[in-house]
Amino acid sequence: MQTAAPAVARARQLFDSGATRPLGWRLEQLRSLRRMLAERRTEFAEALGSDLGKHATESLLTEIGFVTAEAAHLERHLEAWLRPRPVAVPLAVQPAKAWTELTPLGVVLVIGPWNYPLQLLLAPLAGALAAGNTVVLKPSEQAPATSAALVRWIPEYLAGAAEVVEGGIPETTALLAMRFDHIFFTGGEAAAKVVLRAAAENLTPVTLELGGKSPAYVDSSTDLARAAKRIAWGRFMNAGQTCVAPDYILATEDVLVPLERELVKAIGALFGTDSSLSDSYGRIVNDRHFARIAGLADGSTVVHGGERDAASRHFAPTLLRPAPGDTVMGEEIFGPLLPLVPVAGQDEAIRMINDGAKPLALYVFSNDAGTRRAFAERTSSGALCFDVPAAHLMVPGLPFGGVGGSGMGAYHGEHSLRTFSHERSTLAKTFRPDTLELIYPPYTKTKHRLISALAGMGTGLRKRLRAR
Repeated sequence: MQTAAPAVARARQLFDSGATRPLGWRLEQLRSLRRMLAERRTEFAEALGSDLGKHATESLLTEIGFVTAEAAHLERHLEAWLRPRPVAVPLAVQPAKAWTELTPLGVVLVIGPWNYPLQLLLAPLAGALAAGNTVVLKPSEQAPATSAALVRWIPEYLAGAAEVVEGGIPETTALLAMRFDHIFFTGGEAAAKVVLRAAAENLTPVTLELGGKSPAYVDSSTDLARAAKRIAWGRFMNAGQTCVAPDYILATEDVLVPLERELVKAIGALFGTDSSLSDSYGRIVNDRHFARIAGLADGSTVVHGGERDAASRHFAPTLLRPAPGDTVMGEEIFGPLLPLVPVAGQDEAIRMINDGAKPLALYVFSNDAGTRRAFAERTSSGALCFDVPAAHLMVPGLPFGGVGGSGMGAYHGEHSLRTFSHERSTLAKTFRPDTLELIYPPYTKTKHRLISALAGMGTGLRKRLRAR
């Protein structure tokens, strides 16, 4: 097992050598990452199947193919994004030229979660490498097969550019005690606070990709059958272990009743009448999470599903009708439970959403322009999607990130490049003519008038300010 200190030291040594800064090096790493995913696709799919019961097709869609597309997008646009951007120079500083350019931060620590153990580790990696950094990867110990695959293949395809440190809390604690130039963390709120406190010791900037309860509002103007199928897909993909999955549904009672029927049909269409027999339906990651989800379901009212098998960690897609105070509404579910919550209308739904922590995503299923506008103007969330859950992750130009309790910072595409770069300001001023002579001491009345004019404090402006 790779220990923390030597891995960080090697990453620092390579970055300090200057080898990572050229465009060619960055493009080579992105190509190597894509080649690894193509050539070792079977091994990674098998690992994801072992850890989470993921079908190979789902692994391709949400993990292997996702990262491949992200790396390809970065490759395609990187040269253009890295071009210096000219900035206008005010008269007071002319003649001169000013520009900004994206410069690498240094050594980046990426701490990944277990629910998408490949995507949520390697997508940030792609952005950090594109920005010219070296990276230390900490995969989740709760997805051991995927972690082992990364330990095996990362050194072969990304030798030096990325180091992998396996382990649990002790190894993560050791890493967090070291100095990094950026920390990228995906996970839960409690662990995020630990990361943030550790980062503060070295004044290290952080990106926190968290979760929370992402609501879906459905009204009568939408196509309930189509909405139900999309919601069921987003909720029960990866057995509900998705940070942007719809966490609960808000709707009026006259919508909830037919929507519940459509959800039952959609679940059957996606996973059959017995999801334990479907190879398209995943499993809960471990016994602890299985017991937690079972407790949430048993503490509420099940109206569909609820079947489970602890030995195989299969937990069927389950619809709930929670009562006020049910625990399932007080925490992120992160499992295949979908509460159906009645509200009087959009105003009550918006109040409920705003009373809680800001969600990572908010989904609105409505054809009414006024309803869409109300949610857009009166709520705050990491993302807002109309008529589809989770698909915004597949748009590389959209930043992915939370707000408030659902996270800080964003990535994907150019936003990844900017997250893992410093936008450095540069100014170049010639010695001749040396216009600074006009503002050097000693100060005279002539210089005072000149500086007043340059600062926008001429007579006309002073009179206008006094008039106000």
